[in-house]
Amino acid sequence: MEQPALRDGDGTAVPQARPSFARRWGRRLIWLCVLLVVLPVLQVLVLRVVDPPFSSFMAIRQVEAWTGGERDFELYYQWRDLDRIALSLPVSVIAAEDQNFARHRGFDLEAIEQARAHNASGGTTRGASTISQQTAKNLFLWGGRSWVRKGLEAYYTLLMETLWPKTRILEVYVNVAEFGDGIYGAQAAAKRHFGKDAAQLSGGESARLAAVLPNPKRYSASRPGPYVQRRAQWIQRNARQIGGASYLEALE
Repeated sequence: MEQPALRDGDGTAVPQARPSFARRWGRRLIWLCVLLVVLPVLQVLVLRVVDPPFSSFMAIRQVEAWTGGERDFELYYQWRDLDRIALSLPVSVIAAEDQNFARHRGFDLEAIEQARAHNASGGTTRGASTISQQTAKNLFLWGGRSWVRKGLEAYYTLLMETLWPKTRILEVYVNVAEFGDGIYGAQAAAKRHFGKDAAQLSGGESARLAAVLPNPKRYSASRPGPYVQRRAQWIQRNARQIGGASYLEALE
């Protein structure tokens, strides 16, 4: 129903002021900011108790296969609760990727400073992402080095560290991490690389899986080259040094 026009004292219609262009877009910007703040909170709260059916990285890789004409591509993913995965795998992942996982709150400041100093010296580029950061990226975001992605990654990391226990972060990570092209999570990796269930992985097999994490499309856990073999040995030594399975008790 149309609103009656406003009229002045002599009965002349007074045109109603319309919201300015700046005001309309200002409101939209406010709603966008609210959405960017609230939506991640809801996502993180839901996935604290609901096992993710897929990750953003899985979706992106599947779309790449469809648009790139990769007709033979198959994506392998099957969720496994942490207590149905051999303890050697999460321990190996921590030994390889984030030995301070139990102590930090999402960001390892010491590792960040060491990486900054190393990169400034002109050596090969070294990252300092924690397991929490990698989980945020793999589950919710995309690859690349843009500041937008890094900012969102930091926000999701803070939310997960606040709303999830450490064991949940680790459980999600070992289920969505990529262990080969199209191979996501511990169960798919155990089946595709070693023909067994994730609960049956040996210490050596777990170390080889953790060894390929920096570049799972380039390296293979089932056909390890010299680099993967050396890195797997280093991971097994580190796993013993951090206390093996007893390290996981500090997360509870």
